[in-house]
Amino acid sequence: MTRLTEGTVVDGRYRVKSLIGSGGMADVWLAEDLHLPRRVALKVLHDHFARDPEFIERFRREAEAAAALQQVNIVSIFDRGQVDHTYYIAMAYLDGRTLRDLINFGLTPTESVAIVRQVLEAAGFAHRHGVIHRDLKPMNVIVDSTGLATVTDFGIARAGLSEITEAGSILGTVNYLSPEQAEGYEVGPPSDLYSVGVILYECLTGRLPFEGDTAVAVALKQLSEQPPAPSTWNPDVSPALDAVVMTALRREPYERYQDADSFIAALDAAEAKPGEVYEEPTPRWPWVVGVISAVLIGLILWGMLRDNTVEVPRVVGSDLDSAITRLGADGFTVGDVERVQRDVPLNQVVNQDPVGEADRDCKLFGWFCSDPDVDLTVSGGPGQVEVPDVAGQTREVAEQTLDEAGLGVAVETRNSSDVPSDFVIETSPPAGESVRRGSQVTLIVSSGPGQVSVPPVVGQMKNAAEQQLSARGLESSSREQASDRPSGEVLSQSPDAGTKVDPGSTVELVVSSGPEPVTDVDVPNVVGLTRSEAVSDLRALGLSPSVQEQPTDIQPQDGRVIDQNPGGGSTVKEGTRVVVTVGVFQSPGGGTSPDGSGSP
Repeated sequence: MTRLTEGTVVDGRYRVKSLIGSGGMADVWLAEDLHLPRRVALKVLHDHFARDPEFIERFRREAEAAAALQQVNIVSIFDRGQVDHTYYIAMAYLDGRTLRDLINFGLTPTESVAIVRQVLEAAGFAHRHGVIHRDLKPMNVIVDSTGLATVTDFGIARAGLSEITEAGSILGTVNYLSPEQAEGYEVGPPSDLYSVGVILYECLTGRLPFEGDTAVAVALKQLSEQPPAPSTWNPDVSPALDAVVMTALRREPYERYQDADSFIAALDAAEAKPGEVYEEPTPRWPWVVGVISAVLIGLILWGMLRDNTVEVPRVVGSDLDSAITRLGADGFTVGDVERVQRDVPLNQVVNQDPVGEADRDCKLFGWFCSDPDVDLTVSGGPGQVEVPDVAGQTREVAEQTLDEAGLGVAVETRNSSDVPSDFVIETSPPAGESVRRGSQVTLIVSSGPGQVSVPPVVGQMKNAAEQQLSARGLESSSREQASDRPSGEVLSQSPDAGTKVDPGSTVELVVSSGPEPVTDVDVPNVVGLTRSEAVSDLRALGLSPSVQEQPTDIQPQDGRVIDQNPGGGSTVKEGTRVVVTVGVFQSPGGGTSPDGSGSP
């Protein structure tokens, strides 16, 4: 059996929230419509029905017929489709209690009649449009807090006795089947009205007219027994209401009410005069015949001479529900409802026939006349269109393609290393999906590869650093620098770690080549050279000169090296510090030289 779970998205549109009911033929799930802001009820057929091609074809035809039934007491059907290996119908979610729950709580006769009258309104509307429900029962009636009753399952419950013998389903259904349906014969409106009679009986008494331990036992009682009147179990039921129920439950279809309007009229009469059971009177005197004949002749003449035209209200431009209500309030019945694709709101009436002054349908010399049925042509919306495949196109070309298909366009960007910047990656809804013309399709457009963060590689060995950079899609270059760090260790990087760069960017590495080699140097003798000469010679050999001054009273030593350490001819390592002592002349009188070195 197909079992959905919370969060599952059916057909790319309906997100499942919770299981709200289960029966012999289907499960019902509460779901959220992702395209429109509304909750829906998803009725999902059990898998074994989906394996019967004949059943599925009938299911498809009747689902389409049921979707055309737009009436306040009939649940609205939005969509149908396939999920996993079975099929579903998406319909309006009804917030209320089932009639089964209300029967269990207990109903008064007045409440029972009010609910059943609405069930009859739904059945009658469907019958006039050629749809027989075939499975009317309390579980298929939802009543909201205002008392509005809505009938569900039109188009899904055509099963006869042979199709509902699965375990757990037959006992819940056979009690409401008419005798002819239980016997497997073709059924019509009187069969549905028998089921309504059973529902009314149960509303009034809290029990079924025929009960048994098995489906066969119930069916045999229906065919051979007369149920006790409802007042047997509930003394509040009037004689007139008893008679209405018993008429609806007669075994032969032709003995029952032939249409829902007759059933409703009988309920109205029973409520108006609860103590009277209508019986047709029999004339007792011959003169009554003459009087009746005269009256009939007068009525015939009146019918032939009276004006039998009527003004049909104009409902073009109204929504379907409002049009039906307006026509019904003026005494007109809606006939055929044809749906066409129009660029106007869904369910708006675009044409009607007749409109204005029209002839009434009269019989028996104009004695019995009825207003003409009004056929309506209703917008089915702008129609469906498949989302074109624009993947790989530039954004500009894709927008033009969607516009020519009659679709709106929204754009979202996404990084992609596979699709060039400003080219389409995909669409939402995806290419090939059927959507309502004029609805919005989102283009997912590539913004090119996204930037990457430069990883920290300082302190790593060169090979490991290059591998880490390559894993991020980055290039690397390197140069060596002498250092006391081990050879091959990364000393620095540019850009720094954490910097955002484009994929393929180059990170420059400075890599240690190890310490510089140390060479031996012979220290030159710089005694007698000027300060600048000594410093220049020492530096040229890679030594590190350090100068200190020392007073001298010998004029020629002024500004010249008078000592050095290490001495000339010594062998030292390159970079060794050599201290040179420079003389600063001072006269015997204590003055310095004119240049400040000690000479006067």
